Amino acid sequence: MMNKMNGIVFLLLLSFFSCEEKQKNEGMVEISGTIENARVGAVILSQFTDSRPKVLDTLEVDNNGKFSYQVEVNTPTFYELNMYGEKIIRLALYNEDVDISYDFANPESLVINGSQDSQEMQKIEKLMESYQTKVNALNESYYQAMGENNTEKIKEIQTEAMLLESNQSTEVKNVINSMGDSFASLAAIGLLNPKNEFQFMDSLVAKLDEIYPETKSIIQIKQQLDEMRALSMGQIAPEIELPNPDGEVIKLSDLRGKYVMIDFWAAWCKPCREENPNVVRLYNQYNEKGFEVFGVSLDRTKEAWVDAIAEDGLTWTQVSDLQYFNSAAAETYQVNAIPATYLIDPDGKIIGKDLRGPSLEAKLAEIFD
Repeated sequence: MMNKMNGIVFLLLLSFFSCEEKQKNEGMVEISGTIENARVGAVILSQFTDSRPKVLDTLEVDNNGKFSYQVEVNTPTFYELNMYGEKIIRLALYNEDVDISYDFANPESLVINGSQDSQEMQKIEKLMESYQTKVNALNESYYQAMGENNTEKIKEIQTEAMLLESNQSTEVKNVINSMGDSFASLAAIGLLNPKNEFQFMDSLVAKLDEIYPETKSIIQIKQQLDEMRALSMGQIAPEIELPNPDGEVIKLSDLRGKYVMIDFWAAWCKPCREENPNVVRLYNQYNEKGFEVFGVSLDRTKEAWVDAIAEDGLTWTQVSDLQYFNSAAAETYQVNAIPATYLIDPDGKIIGKDLRGPSLEAKLAEIFD
């Protein structure tokens, strides 16, 4: 994917949880534990505040590997124990003490007692570790295929990656649902793609807002979701009104009554150009059944745009204001990376996002076949 900037719509929300007012159950929480086969170095406790962890203190570990530390916790807060730079343990603390045991000779030995929220955090940690292992394996295969210029293998890996992302989303939602009312679920929100999981995230944040009212982090998330609401599934796609290569102004709404894929692309975008043959094939297959494509180019020059249209054989509607990512349409649709697509139904409602390759083919088959 070609990115305008490196960024994430949602950070892991560990870093945002703080409340405007003190809540009930305020007081001291004890963090204690036992470390076996300890390493040389320090055990450092950090608290997540603002946008980064803030170091609170270095914990004293006795000759038996035991430690105990009192921390004032007035609101639900996320912490991190960095053990000798080799093991990170994340904690979600509010009104319960927590006890930790870990043996460096056995990576699977971590046990957390007390703090139910911290126990819930471990579900997220395990999910992230498993997902990262799978991503690393796919990346390794991808780079090998790139080195061998094996286009078929590259496509296969891309399909696997999309399936992995879809399965990961399902697993994350299952984990969140298993947490009940635990505020630890906030740490998992950042693992979801808000474009595809808006309704789930919106419902979760509304529930947490009732349990933890006037919470600054939740207010921030709600504001972000409100900004995305107009582009959520089921909403009417915002109007696009831009000139085609002949200078004629075309509206997205002119295609109302058909299934339309809004395709944000550009001549300079290699992944976009690689996807174009697939879109051409599907367009030819389903156009007579009511499928249209509305191409929105983020090019800078008309020459590059028009040449790419001809080279790739794109026969559908094309529009652009030649303003790169500053395009009015890109800003309306919050596009900061391409290729990016939105699929809308005959009534103009959004029914799919970022569909391409096998996922686009499957969706169109579902609609038309």
